[in-house]
Amino acid sequence: RGGTHWGQPLSQSAKMIELAQADIVGIQEMGKNTIPELAKLLGWNHTETFLTRYEIVEEFKGGGRRPFHGIVVKLPSGQEAYVFNLHLPSGPYQPYQLLGLTAGYRVYPKIDTEEQAIAGAKKTRARFIARLLRKIRSLPDKEAPVFVIGDFNEPSHLDWTDAAAKSGRHPIKVEFPTSLMMAQAGFTDTYRTVHPDEMAKPGFTWTPLKKADDPTIHHDRIDFVYFKGKGVKVTDAKVIGENEENADIVVAPYPSDHRAVVATLTLATPSGSEKPDAGNETK
Repeated sequence: RGGTHWGQPLSQSAKMIELAQADIVGIQEMGKNTIPELAKLLGWNHTETFLTRYEIVEEFKGGGRRPFHGIVVKLPSGQEAYVFNLHLPSGPYQPYQLLGLTAGYRVYPKIDTEEQAIAGAKKTRARFIARLLRKIRSLPDKEAPVFVIGDFNEPSHLDWTDAAAKSGRHPIKVEFPTSLMMAQAGFTDTYRTVHPDEMAKPGFTWTPLKKADDPTIHHDRIDFVYFKGKGVKVTDAKVIGENEENADIVVAPYPSDHRAVVATLTLATPSGSEKPDAGNETK
């Protein structure tokens, strides 16, 4: 809601980006004039849903309802990278259906099994991921760095595991399809790669507005940074949020209803050699 919904100045969102030391930022649910204003505060380039300190050399949209938005950026090394920003449908939201929660949203039928959760998630979001993956398969450079970021409004199969179900964190194990589709397409989940133990580092992004024991909500990780491409490696992944208990980078008061994710990645130079300088690192 523009980063100002709770009466905070837009400079608080700029502060969040600066503390993250980000290079490319994908944003959802911002007003038409907000991104240009935020870009001006940062001194950055921008498009409809992106802010970046890099040069934007191309822009494209997915078309249709709930389109993805993509850009091509030129990195300091001269190499180009594709970045896609998603905001997938929020409902029906299968974790709430499994738990019988509404949390102010439209009431959807209660479900009880993993099969029902998977079927519902596929019906709600799979076609949008399929559309995006078709676009990515059509890219001319099959080895170029590709990043897919955003609010997926669906948890990961890497989090809703047997261990999480046995601990009571989640009601059951669910192999959620969106994250599986991304993995099967060759994409890597940055946060779960850096923090492979889902029990030790849950990385919840939904939501900083409610306390951990609030019975009207179910906390989860539904915002992601995925990548693929020759020579691309993730070196760090952090959550940005409202306090040290729930985030690695703290911004208070926090300006969003989702915590953010920042991933640090290194890219091999076109010659194939890897350099440690800042020009070969992207967040």
